[in-house]
Amino acid sequence: MSGALKVNDNLILIVGKSATGKSAALREIENPEGVAYLNCEAGKKLPFKSKFKEIIITDPLQVFDAFDEVENIPEIHTIVVDTLTFLMDMYESIMVLPSTNTMAAWGQYQQFFKTLMQDKVANSSKNVIFLAHTAETYNESELVSEVKVPIKGALKNNGIESYFSQVIAAKKIPLKQLKDEHKNDMLDITPEEEALGYKHVFQTKLTKETVNERLRGPMGMWGKNETYIDNNVQHVLNRLSEYY
Repeated sequence: MSGALKVNDNLILIVGKSATGKSAALREIENPEGVAYLNCEAGKKLPFKSKFKEIIITDPLQVFDAFDEVENIPEIHTIVVDTLTFLMDMYESIMVLPSTNTMAAWGQYQQFFKTLMQDKVANSSKNVIFLAHTAETYNESELVSEVKVPIKGALKNNGIESYFSQVIAAKKIPLKQLKDEHKNDMLDITPEEEALGYKHVFQTKLTKETVNERLRGPMGMWGKNETYIDNNVQHVLNRLSEYY
């Protein structure tokens, strides 16, 4: 691991429940041939026809190899890990549960994630996009229900969201909630969505109804009217490029 801690400015965590449009959000990435898609969900197919360079991950350490390999391929501009939740579950199943020393193995579980974020991701010259599932849990000390990415071991205390400066949520929102104050150039409601009465969106900022979620972004990156945008990760990449 490198000595000085670096930060990858083009790092995004997309969170959400199943069927909220996390994977579909990748469909409009520009130059899709330049995307290294690390499939951690047993080869599960994307919900759209893609031109990504797909790598099926069957061992968590393959993710380290993939980051090292694509760093030397200039044609690759973006790495997608789908999903971080399944990747950590895979590590638990392969590395922790069969171990004869589970205490040491849980320590290695934590170190695996830290090495991934503080070495492989931080030193990468590529855009890096992680997808992750969320779960609602009750925080007994705060007496509130929280929506967060579930993680085990010591990582649970701070949460994996703390490693990201840009955390956005994929959601399915009724159109009646997308009021006039949310109109912006990145929110396009199609005739099909009008007929269905809902839209898959990204939520970029906290609202008073979602204060117990772990969304975050750099100060001033998103305007109030941009709380909801199309679930199109290219919009987010473009904004990150403009901001930094």
